[in-house]
Amino acid sequence: MPLHAQQFFDDVLELPFYQYAIVGDALYAAPQPNSELRLCIGFAPTIRHGEYDGLRLRVVHPEQGVLDTAILRFADHGTFERRDTARGLVAGRDGYAVIRDWHANSSQPPWHGADGTGLRTAIEQYAHVWFPEPAVSRPRARPVAQPTPATAFSPRSR
Repeated sequence: MPLHAQQFFDDVLELPFYQYAIVGDALYAAPQPNSELRLCIGFAPTIRHGEYDGLRLRVVHPEQGVLDTAILRFADHGTFERRDTARGLVAGRDGYAVIRDWHANSSQPPWHGADGTGLRTAIEQYAHVWFPEPAVSRPRARPVAQPTPATAFSPRSR
């Protein structure tokens, strides 16, 4: 079963980026206009094929390549807390806080029941470090009128 990445990023994370596109199972974003840096968000695999336990964030420069990588684990951000509690899964048990794309019989996406609030907050904080909001420039102060220098001799001053 595919990960349905488009639905995951659009419906679960709902990221407020300036511009983004989903290619395959990854989201590529330009969080700010006119920035050369891009943010790439993909699923972080475990040692099992087709199993993911978080998201991998990368900041990419077009000439310098990957500048930074961070992993956000589903378990650390409560993404599948409700789902796993309902299934009786606890930390350390097989299937806890992971998604798997190899359940072909399921009619729902592998991330069904996910709560993206914690992940979204962490992604926004991470993006803010690499893509800070442009400083709001204050309006320029109006120039103060300078008095014109008085001449030594003026016909009116007599």
